[in-house]
Amino acid sequence: MHPRDQTIFALSSGRTPSAIAVVRVSGPQADEVLTRLAGKLPAPRRASRRLLRDPAGQPIDDAVVLWFPGPGSATGEDIAEFHVHGGRAVLSALFSVISLIPNIRAAEPGEFTRRAFENGKLDLTEAEGLDDLIHADTDRQRRQALRQLQGLLGDRARDWRERIIEASALIEAGIDFSDEGDVPAELMSPAITAIKALHDEITKVLAAQGHSERLRGGLVVAIAGEPNVGKSTLMNQLARREVAIVSPYAGTTRDVIEVHLDLDGYPVTVIDTAGIRETDDPVEQEGVRRARARAEDADLVLWLVEGSQPTDPGAMRSLRKSGDVERPGGAVWIVRNKIDLGEIGAGQARGEFGISASRGDGIPELVEALVVYAADFFAMSEGAVITRARQRDLLVRASDSLRRSLDLVEEGEELAAEELRAGAFALGRLLGRVDVEDVLGAIFQKFCIGK
Repeated sequence: MHPRDQTIFALSSGRTPSAIAVVRVSGPQADEVLTRLAGKLPAPRRASRRLLRDPAGQPIDDAVVLWFPGPGSATGEDIAEFHVHGGRAVLSALFSVISLIPNIRAAEPGEFTRRAFENGKLDLTEAEGLDDLIHADTDRQRRQALRQLQGLLGDRARDWRERIIEASALIEAGIDFSDEGDVPAELMSPAITAIKALHDEITKVLAAQGHSERLRGGLVVAIAGEPNVGKSTLMNQLARREVAIVSPYAGTTRDVIEVHLDLDGYPVTVIDTAGIRETDDPVEQEGVRRARARAEDADLVLWLVEGSQPTDPGAMRSLRKSGDVERPGGAVWIVRNKIDLGEIGAGQARGEFGISASRGDGIPELVEALVVYAADFFAMSEGAVITRARQRDLLVRASDSLRRSLDLVEEGEELAAEELRAGAFALGRLLGRVDVEDVLGAIFQKFCIGK
């Protein structure tokens, strides 16, 4: 029996032990599993309390069971669910009984969702939205993922694909009736109008997305500067806990330390880097190399200096990403530490901040500025249609195919029709309905087991 035809089972709830654990079974033998354990099938989609028993008749647990006959289920197959007490012994006994039934096996990561996709319960953009929802750390990530799961991009892509196919049918009909006088011209005109409208629509969506894909990964902020200026202390202040070792000795931080923050719903990754200086220590040299690399890739660098020390413009410019677009405050902010010593005032020029990393002075103002920066960075993410680079790439391909089809209409309807087929194919790949076997494994293997 092919693995896809086998019945699968897995723990679909969180880590045990827990108050309640949910075990899901999906496939053609789900009814047999439920009958063997609970005695008989309950009414569809109605929770029933049952005493689960093993093959010897010994009780396993007092549980709640549910029965979802296919195709009206999450995966499109028959599904049985067992809501049991979340002890490890209970689950071990339950899994042992289920495993005894032939052609039933433990599910692989993402296999329930993949079966839902293969059975037409959701398209690939919705599956990606589900994955994003599972891994959402902030409220804004959650909202973006939920919109995708509800078909924000998938519904539009289906509509675009249908309209491309309709326009292609008109052009191909014109080719078939090329010897019928005015018929080709009558068919070509509405086709061209439809293609232009589609191209404009997709192009506008692409242009309006900004950093929408980045909301999944978050804004990356690197704390950089010379050794022993308070970078690790600032990191701990932003994290509100001790995540980095603070020491009066230069070169304490040898590797890159990361902490993930939720700033007003925006995901922000703050990186504490090794002090940037010339050194003969090979370990510290590697730390400095990594610090420069991470700071160069960061969306924003907080360049920390002590008090009124002069900044090194050359060092800061080297940390700007090539081709970086200027944003409010620039790609590098100067943060002057130790204002509590009275060396500098709290009021600074735009893009400069005065703080005391040890006492916390100026930290609320710096955090507020980071929130504003994140809001500007993700300004177009609210209501974003595109959430992944894969989606953007395929929309670009579809848009380019539509543009080329318009350019080729005068040269030959056959060439224009071929470009329209390429555009429809790109949107089909976006939805996961044509030739996507190469990406399915990469997407679904990232899901947790039981989902």
